[in-house]
Amino acid sequence: MEALFYVIPVIMIACVSGMAARTISRSRQVSSAWDHGLTAEGRCLRTYTRTRGGAGDTDVRTTLHHVYEFTTREGRVIRFDEANGPSTVVVGDHVTVYYLADSPERATAHAPAQGKLAAGTGLVLAFLGVAIAVCVSFMVIAHTVFTETDGLLP
Repeated sequence: MEALFYVIPVIMIACVSGMAARTISRSRQVSSAWDHGLTAEGRCLRTYTRTRGGAGDTDVRTTLHHVYEFTTREGRVIRFDEANGPSTVVVGDHVTVYYLADSPERATAHAPAQGKLAAGTGLVLAFLGVAIAVCVSFMVIAHTVFTETDGLLP
């Protein structure tokens, strides 16, 4: 029983750490595409929304997605899906796509905004850091309770 108070927070910490690594990786990819990548003319093929929440007292969150297609300089046709694009881009619109030559499938059609990217990444990492701190605090408190009560719950 006592192990659950350690195992579950460790699993949560591992998941949150994975999310942090994924966030940093995507941020670096987008930043590199803007700074050192190539550009191509892309076209918006489709837009759709993804809705989450709404059960009980939870808020409904809707995310706008765009599906873009572009041709690399080597002639490869690449199609990718990107979340949180501008609502002014509609099907058929032409956009500038930024991509790295070695990984064009990780392209972005977001306009370069290094400050906005850094701020967004920082906020996500701060939130994830708080989640890890809560898990560690929980384990410390659980350890204290178990050592003071000889493993018996009060």
